[in-house]
Amino acid sequence: MVRDDLCITVPSFFRCPISLDVMKSPVSLCTGVTYDRSSIQRWLDNGNNTCPATMQVLQTTDFVPNRTLQRLIQIWSDSVTHRVDSPDSPTSTESQSLLSKDHILVAISDLHTRSDNRFNSLSKIARFAQDSEENRDFLVRTECFVPVLVGFLDNVNGGVEFLQQVVTALDLVISKMEDREGMKNLILKRQGEGEKQSVDSLLLVLQQGSHASKIASARVLKSVAVDAESKLLLAEKEGLVSELLNLITPEKDPDLIENCLSCLVSISTPRRSKMKLVRLGAVKVFSNLLSAPGLSVSVKEKVLKLVETVSSTKEGRSEICEDSACVSAIVDKVLKVSSVATEHAVTTLWSVCYLFRDQKAQEAVTKANGLTKILLLMQSNCSPQVRQMSSDLLKIFRVNSKSCLSSYDTKTTHIMPF
Repeated sequence: MVRDDLCITVPSFFRCPISLDVMKSPVSLCTGVTYDRSSIQRWLDNGNNTCPATMQVLQTTDFVPNRTLQRLIQIWSDSVTHRVDSPDSPTSTESQSLLSKDHILVAISDLHTRSDNRFNSLSKIARFAQDSEENRDFLVRTECFVPVLVGFLDNVNGGVEFLQQVVTALDLVISKMEDREGMKNLILKRQGEGEKQSVDSLLLVLQQGSHASKIASARVLKSVAVDAESKLLLAEKEGLVSELLNLITPEKDPDLIENCLSCLVSISTPRRSKMKLVRLGAVKVFSNLLSAPGLSVSVKEKVLKLVETVSSTKEGRSEICEDSACVSAIVDKVLKVSSVATEHAVTTLWSVCYLFRDQKAQEAVTKANGLTKILLLMQSNCSPQVRQMSSDLLKIFRVNSKSCLSSYDTKTTHIMPF
């Protein structure tokens, strides 16, 4: 018997886009849109050669059964019947520690239909995703699961605790998504009116979330920075770059530092992004981090990569040259961390000393015993590019050395009585 006060909401993606009824036999066209078999067959039999939802011309009129969605509809239907018949009885999911795919499909359908149970459903899904690669693949293949998560992100008023769950679940599956362009559009772009709030939610988690959810947020942001457009959108989001810089100070957790650095590396390639880093004082932050003890090799490589990135701008080079401690720290990493770190370091030194010809930078390199390191580098098995830059640097320091000697000889001649 159905209770009068029980309202059942049908998830929108269970409905056929043509009939708007719950699908009995869901099938997918080549466009990726799913319809009920009888409805789409009738559409095609009437001589249509387009996808009803997208109006794209069909390359083929063949369709394939969407078994995952059919299973999800069946599980949802059974769970609704169970809740109607026994609304106060515990579900089998609550009594089992290992979650089956059927239980997860119920949890996914609850995300659509039971706002009072979304937090618990997300917790179950996150635990399921953490268990194995196979489980993460299953979630990505489950139609509309990722769009639903992003839809929750697009509501910054959902509360930090709930948003942390959403970001954690999204981080677990986003690496499995092959369509990175589609993922970028899902998070960064809105169709029609209004402004997308997904990045606001990710920033809120970065600012107020737990240690683990901050890492997850940085990873999600990195994953959507796939082209110049997305990198700029993220870099120009008010407060985002400054928060990432706040999270890479030496006293922070190493894992958090590394993931925030990875995010910064991803979004910093456009010139405007580099300029913003410089304006926000990133060079000083990088300098402090390079000088800190106990950093992992990968963290040092990423910091040096970012220093190299900002050194490709005039303003960035100027900031580096004004910070002798930064130049000294860069010299210190040559031949000391890895070949990757050495290449980033030498490229930066080449930019400030050879291209920019900055006297302060050259003096800082000399004081840090940089000339000896360059000579050693020339004798090492370095790449041709690094060897050429080292050769250019060597010429600069030899010229400076001769100039100093010449100046010294001139002064000596003037003070001699004979």
